[in-house]
Amino acid sequence: MTSAVHAEALTKRYGPRLGIEHLDLEVLQGEIFGFIGPNGAGKTTTIRLLLDLLHPTSGRATVLGLDAHRDSVAVRRATGYLPGEFGLDVRMTGRQVIRYFGRLRGLDGLGAAQQVADRLDLDLDVPMGRLSRGNRQKFGIVQALFHHPQLLILDEPTTGLDPLVQDTFLQMMREARGEGRTVFLSSHILSEVERVCDRVAIVRGGRLAALETTESLLEKRRKRVTLLFSEPVDAEPFARLPGVSDVQVDGNRISLRLHDGVDAVIKLAAQHTLVDLSVEHPSLDEVFLGYYDERQPWPA
Repeated sequence: MTSAVHAEALTKRYGPRLGIEHLDLEVLQGEIFGFIGPNGAGKTTTIRLLLDLLHPTSGRATVLGLDAHRDSVAVRRATGYLPGEFGLDVRMTGRQVIRYFGRLRGLDGLGAAQQVADRLDLDLDVPMGRLSRGNRQKFGIVQALFHHPQLLILDEPTTGLDPLVQDTFLQMMREARGEGRTVFLSSHILSEVERVCDRVAIVRGGRLAALETTESLLEKRRKRVTLLFSEPVDAEPFARLPGVSDVQVDGNRISLRLHDGVDAVIKLAAQHTLVDLSVEHPSLDEVFLGYYDERQPWPA
């Protein structure tokens, strides 16, 4: 598949401080790509480098096949961008701002702004200065989508939105993917990333810690397996199995953490009368915390 975003050894330093270092990244056209990490991990720096709002210390990037620096105007024209923070003339209405942005992009009219605003329950005739935090965020989404861009780059897009509006936004992202457009979603809200993203990159301390499909990333983490027997069973043989940790016993119930498959656990459990078995898969939050636990080495 064709790359919507491609970065090679992308590095940005602010004097002695590291923003992002040696980032190799490929985002495919037509996917929703999650870019996650806590504040200060390098997410916003990466986005600003892709849009040539910052110049890299070293490395290079292409966006929609265009050089991020040399073709920066064309890149921004083809991209819908929602920054984490943005300021607008408090006297202008949303409609006026969209018309202004539209003229900058060579558009006549509002494009899809009214349709997007209606879905988000946003009045485009209210001045910016009178909008609540949530409605300002809704407007940010409108201005990112109104010109039907091929690539959406969204920095913390659901901040301040209520759950129903968040659901509407995520559905709009799925629809964009269905149309063959690409979404680059930077967030620290892991539940929304888990719900819509095809692949996920985790950044840690300005470096890429993982880049995988959401499904495979979840599968790599330890599952919680709970076994219910007809009578108490010795837990020690389970604790000695490869990949097993955190074994807990409560009467006839044994629970454990399991890194790999469940075959060995099932075979051992079958030597007794097994009444019930459940496997609880980890959430992306647990995966994320695993990558950021400084007591643990980075996963291979």
